[in-house]
Amino acid sequence: MAAAAEVGCGVSRSFVPFRIRLLAAIAWFVALQAHAATFYVTVAGLGGEPDYEQRFTASAKDLDKVFKADSTAHVFTLTGNQATSAQLKETLNAVSRDAKPDDDFVLILIGHGSFDGAEYKFNLVGPDITANEIATMCNRIPARRQLIVDTTSASGGAIQALERSGRGVVAATKSGTEKNATVFARYWVEALQDPAADTDKSDSISAMEAFTYATKKTGAFYDSQKRLATEHASFDDVGHGEPVREASNGQGALLSSFTLLRLGASQQAANDPAKRELLVRKEDLEQKIDTLKYQKAAMDPADYKKQLTEALLELAKVQEGLDK
Repeated sequence: MAAAAEVGCGVSRSFVPFRIRLLAAIAWFVALQAHAATFYVTVAGLGGEPDYEQRFTASAKDLDKVFKADSTAHVFTLTGNQATSAQLKETLNAVSRDAKPDDDFVLILIGHGSFDGAEYKFNLVGPDITANEIATMCNRIPARRQLIVDTTSASGGAIQALERSGRGVVAATKSGTEKNATVFARYWVEALQDPAADTDKSDSISAMEAFTYATKKTGAFYDSQKRLATEHASFDDVGHGEPVREASNGQGALLSSFTLLRLGASQQAANDPAKRELLVRKEDLEQKIDTLKYQKAAMDPADYKKQLTEALLELAKVQEGLDK
């Protein structure tokens, strides 16, 4: 018994240091992963009309605020006269210099897009930029995990050019032929402001959770307007093949594992009663503006202009309250 005990003690004494070394190695690895950063680039493209200009800029600013709640994030936001092809190229070049392979990279395009049957273009101040040009710049960024979210009209026409292994691509439309202005961007932003988007209660919002939230909200919007939907969001995250609208056959794994936003401080802000009330009011006003635009042809021009102006002014005040 004594011998057995001695052997047991000997095994135990030799095993403890190994366990300590193993746990230390695991802790080091976890710490290394925890310090990996996320680079966010958001671009609000050319609006063309005051209401679109205001909406695109407000959405970009909302995302800027949400992403900056994470002190480890690197956040770049281009709006107004900064939203040019040259400035976007300069920004992505800066990310390519600073990002590491273990970092995540997210590019979000908000605005209008066009597709001529062969080539997609994102509308910017000055010359537009093609999907192929965007893909070339993103390919230089060393981050192995990437996400490109194109919320523009005709964005489905960009997926083939943007797709690559290790990169998820989300588009507001299923093809380049869906050319009407989209509402998907609004609900994509809302997904990152609403803790309800965290359906698995992981205190984080994945790209798939945001996609699902925004897609459902977009469908509900068209149902509420009793209109045929002119946009059908889609994604590809396997790097090849046809985009899909829901996870299947391997599609969706990357989006599900891609943490787009960690909750905490930003969750507390979203749960602030005053802020939540403003967010609800903002959504109501944006929906009112969309409804007015759909009804424009049947309205008296003066009445349309009056109602639109009033809604835009109130929306600006609500946005000011959210920006404080």
